[in-house]
Amino acid sequence: MTITPLLREHYDRVITLANLVHGANYLNTALLSKMCEKGTKHNINACFVALDDENNLLGFRTSYAAQQWPIDKWCTPSQWPVLPSQMAYFKCIAIEPSAQGKGIGPKLLQASINALRQQGALAGVAHLWKQSPGNGAVKYFTKAGGELIKIHDERWLENCINDGYTCTLCGNKCQCQAAEMALIF
Repeated sequence: MTITPLLREHYDRVITLANLVHGANYLNTALLSKMCEKGTKHNINACFVALDDENNLLGFRTSYAAQQWPIDKWCTPSQWPVLPSQMAYFKCIAIEPSAQGKGIGPKLLQASINALRQQGALAGVAHLWKQSPGNGAVKYFTKAGGELIKIHDERWLENCINDGYTCTLCGNKCQCQAAEMALIF
């Protein structure tokens, strides 16, 4: 397996995987392009893919550089362990279902952490999907050292209303919760 920066040549496969894992209309080319822009600072890309020996996509992670993402109503900066200007954002991760449980997520996370550190960030925050199978998203991030900041109800409902997102559990009226978690590097 190889962990490498996410490039345009990976977009179609990343979008297909994201929509499979997270739900229809979760990701498209324009949004993924913006994610990669927000993840690049000082010519360092903090977005990565995991590829097998045949160049098949096993997973991906997008992350945003500090000061290159909007701190919105779903964020609680007063509870963060570092200043907002020092906080990166872990945007999205998806692992091919047949490859889950093989340690790919932590390797992608570590690659992003290394890049974000080089960019100058001291920590990263994420909104983890609490209703993921077996609460795997929160467990994986906790195991990596993430600390719970706050639980947010209906975090992705606006995406259903405004973007046509269809949650894999709730359909087009997502009621899932997000665990806002911070990870110090």
